[in-house]
Amino acid sequence: MSVPVKYREIGDFHEYYSGTRVAPYLTLFVGGNHEASNHLWELYYGGWVAPNIYYLGAANVVNFGSLRVAGLSGIWAGYDYKKAHYERLPYGPNEVKSIYHVRELDTRKLLQVRTQVDVGISHDWPRKIEWQGDFNQLFRFKPHFKTDAQNGRLGSPAAKYVMDRLRPKWWFAAHLHCKYSAIVQFNSDAHSIPAANAIGAPYASNDTKNAQNIKEIDLGNDTEQPLDGDASGPPAKIRNKDEIDLDMEDDLPAVSELPRSNHGSTVAQASENSNSVPSDLRDQLPASFARPLPVSAPSVSHPEAITNETTHFLALDKCLPGRRFLQILDVDPVSRSPDTRANTQQSLTYDKEWLAITRAFRNINPLTSPVPYDHGESHYRPLIDAEEAWVEENIVKPGRMVIPEKFEITAPVYDPEVGLHPKEHPREYTNPQT
Repeated sequence: MSVPVKYREIGDFHEYYSGTRVAPYLTLFVGGNHEASNHLWELYYGGWVAPNIYYLGAANVVNFGSLRVAGLSGIWAGYDYKKAHYERLPYGPNEVKSIYHVRELDTRKLLQVRTQVDVGISHDWPRKIEWQGDFNQLFRFKPHFKTDAQNGRLGSPAAKYVMDRLRPKWWFAAHLHCKYSAIVQFNSDAHSIPAANAIGAPYASNDTKNAQNIKEIDLGNDTEQPLDGDASGPPAKIRNKDEIDLDMEDDLPAVSELPRSNHGSTVAQASENSNSVPSDLRDQLPASFARPLPVSAPSVSHPEAITNETTHFLALDKCLPGRRFLQILDVDPVSRSPDTRANTQQSLTYDKEWLAITRAFRNINPLTSPVPYDHGESHYRPLIDAEEAWVEENIVKPGRMVIPEKFEITAPVYDPEVGLHPKEHPREYTNPQT
């Protein structure tokens, strides 16, 4: 787990893992940068980490009742985005961080979805989302966000790619340790990437009435002085001196490290290396030394079945006393797909389209480098269509869409006598769910 040694302490998750306690409600989550990533890796495609607690994996789409939910795990680090999931136990000081960096291959799969979803979940904020809410208030509360926002470095480009593609009614995130709401309108230019010096420009709404949910339930934080963690007012003067300040990751890339996306958005252009090999010398090298040519993806119009034009964004604070980490919402579905309409039971089910996408990508090993180039939607679409027909015949019609509750304990349960400092390296466990 990526956290300073002096802050490592056992929480209460082991009680849910062992079955001593059971989550009272079905809980879906994505991975962030302070999880036990080695255990989450057991469930790369998603699965139960404890009874009634479901991890969405590196990327996933599932259905709960009439709601269709998409998830993307990890945080952004441009220098790892195009890499495979190369990390192996025992993790070194670099791997313990890179293991939770979002990867292009997982993002690519979500970008193949062509039908409407209702809810999107990421740990990192979608890049530029701060400009769609009351950013002036946010910068007063979190002053160090302002420079990163102006320079286009705040948030995750991968999450933005997925949000712009799927356009869910709701998008939930965390990571930056403050409560913040915003509204993205896709039928206008309001969600386009602003210039670096565009604070106060008209694309960003400064209307807090429009950026807040009218159904918000206040959880007892109506104090005269706003509490730390709430972006609706200035920060409190008093903080817990032992609290870990996780607002800024020490592995955030410089702007020049961010790759160019194949999905229609340029994150940043790497600067030309002045010490590069001259072209006349490079031409004398064998063909095997030549740089691979990127595959240019054909332009594809936005899917007609994705019709929602407004996404409500909500980020919440850390789960600590006095912080705004919980909000209760009514979420009405906008997907209205036959699969979700047929799911009248409040059960967690597989998603037909996502199963087809997963099968279409099954020949690409996420562990193997180099990761194949993105060949574009026109390449993947026929493969996905064929797999969707297979899913219909072999999964849907036989009635196998409900996700089985097959949780099993795979690693030893926490032993207080052993404590947090076992003498052996962590082991790698297989999981029967994947």
